[in-house]
Amino acid sequence: MSASAIAKLQNPPERISRNGVLKTTIVVERRKVQVGDRQLYATTYNGSYMPPTLRVRPGDRIDLTMANRVDENTNLHTHGLHVSPRAPADDTFIAIKYNKSYRYSYKMSINQPVGTYWYHSHADIMSAAQVAGGESGIIIVDSLQHYLPPSLHHITEHTIALKDFQVQGDSIKTHDLDISAPTHRTVNGQHNPVVNIRPGETQLWRLANIGANIYYKLHLPGIRFHVIAQDGIPVSKIYAQDTIVIDAGARFDVLVQGGDPGTTRLETLPYNTGTGGDSFPQADLATVVTRGVPMTPAVVPTDFVPHEDLSKAAVADRKYVTYTENAAGDNFFVNGRMYDPRRTDFTSTLGTVEEWTIRNKSDEQHTFHIHTNDFQLMSVNGKPYDATHGWYDTVNIPAKGEIVIRIRFTDFTGRTVLHCHILQHEDLGLMAVLDILPPSGKTGQ
Repeated sequence: MSASAIAKLQNPPERISRNGVLKTTIVVERRKVQVGDRQLYATTYNGSYMPPTLRVRPGDRIDLTMANRVDENTNLHTHGLHVSPRAPADDTFIAIKYNKSYRYSYKMSINQPVGTYWYHSHADIMSAAQVAGGESGIIIVDSLQHYLPPSLHHITEHTIALKDFQVQGDSIKTHDLDISAPTHRTVNGQHNPVVNIRPGETQLWRLANIGANIYYKLHLPGIRFHVIAQDGIPVSKIYAQDTIVIDAGARFDVLVQGGDPGTTRLETLPYNTGTGGDSFPQADLATVVTRGVPMTPAVVPTDFVPHEDLSKAAVADRKYVTYTENAAGDNFFVNGRMYDPRRTDFTSTLGTVEEWTIRNKSDEQHTFHIHTNDFQLMSVNGKPYDATHGWYDTVNIPAKGEIVIRIRFTDFTGRTVLHCHILQHEDLGLMAVLDILPPSGKTGQ
C-alpha cells in the first residue's frame, strides 16, 4: 500500500484545563469500535479505544468523574503525577462498582514536572485485563516546549501512544493473556499511520507505552531521538539515541528532525526480556514521510532543565526489595510475599530521602514503578547511572540484576503502591503497599 493510501496520524482529542481547572467525565463501557484496521469489542473510555488526552498545567486541579458501565469493578490511576494518594485523588484502593460513579479531584503542585503522563485502570487483579482491553489514555502537563529556544516554542507536536491488542473472536482479548503471543500494535489506536515532516524540520514526539505488558525498542532509520524528558520529567542535559527501549508504562519526550526527502518507518526492533521472559518481534508502527519545503535544522541545545541530584543527599533509611517468582511464572513475590492490599509492606517518612535497592532474582526483566513520587536512578548492576538523565517513575530491572534508586518523599502522606508495571505480573502478586507517614508528632496531609 502506498503512503498516500494510509491514514494520516491523528492526535487524540483533548480535554484542556481552563482557569486552572480541568473538569471532565470518563465513561467506562463495552463497545464495538475501530481498533487499528478492525472493528472489535473493546473496553472503552468515552466510547473510543484511544480516549481523550487530558491537557493541564502545573498547579491545576483535575475534577474527573468516572462512570462505570462495565460489570466489574474498576478505578483510575494518574500514572506519574505528583498528587495525593488519598481519596478523592490517586487512591488506587478504590473500587468503582457497576453502574456507579466516583468523583476524583487531583490538585497538582505548582512544581509538577512538565511532560507526558497517562491514566489507566488500577483495579486489583484486573489491571492487565482492563488496560489490555483499552482502558488507558494520555495526560500532558504543559509546557515542555517553553524550555527550548524561542524558535522551537511552537513546533509541531505528535502524540505517539503505543497500545497493542490480541484478538479473540470479535473482541480484544482481555483474560488468559500470553504476553509473547502475536499482538497488533497501534499508534493512537491507528494501524501504521503516516507522520509527515519537512526536511530539516524539528518536531516534538511524545512516545508513551500505555499498553498492559509489552516492551518496545523504537528505531527510526537515519534519524536520532533527542530525549528532552523521561516519564514526564525534563532531563538536565538533552541526549541523542538511535534506539529507545520503552518498557511497559514508560514515556520519552523527544525531538525528531526531518532528514532527506523520502519514506521510512518508525519500527520496534526485536526484543527479548530473558530466558524466563518474553520475546517481541520486529513490527512497523508508522510510516514517516519527509517532504515539502526544506527547513534549516534547528540547533538542539545540550543543557536543558536543572534537576535535583540526590547523590549527596543525607539518606534517612535504606530499603531492600527483592522480586521473585515461582517456576510456573504465575505467582510473583515482593520480599517473598504476594500482594495483599490489607497489608502494609513498607513505611517511609515525609520530607526524607531514602535509598532503595531493588533486586530481580528471576530469569526475566521486570520493571519498578512507584506511585506519588518519582525517583533518581543511581546505578544498574553496580554501574553508576548518569545523573543528568536519571529521573524516572518507571524503570527496567535486568534479569538476575539490581538497581539502586534514591527517592525524596514530598508533599503527600498516605498509603500507595509500588509494583512491576508489566501488569500481568502486578496482578499475579508483584506489588506491595507503601505507607508514607508524617514526621513524628505531625498529622498527615
